Amino acid sequence: MLNGPRFTESELMARLKFTVGLCLAFTLTGIVFVILYSLMFIEQPMAQSPNDAKFFELITPIATFLTGILSGIMLGKSEKPELPPKQEEAPALEPPKEPLQLDSNDDHIA
Repeated sequence: MLNGPRFTESELMARLKFTVGLCLAFTLTGIVFVILYSLMFIEQPMAQSPNDAKFFELITPIATFLTGILSGIMLGKSEKPELPPKQEEAPALEPPKEPLQLDSNDDHIA
């Protein structure tokens, strides 16, 4: 089938986050432009119509939700932190083979 290189799990996760973030960003941008267009270029009566009120009541939580999801995706950490390479442990010290002998001249040891 595909003969290209295989992606690692972190590369696939990065591509997924990018794709989802891009889709959500375009959706949020579209919502903002539709709201701005409806406010600026469509003739509005002096009082807000019930349809417009329901429209803004519906769009406000959707835009807030999309903003929260986008910030969560962009600020989220990867699930598996990359571990630093293992360092070799220092060899253990060997105990002395003969017991230490103290000189009788050493007065400072009581």
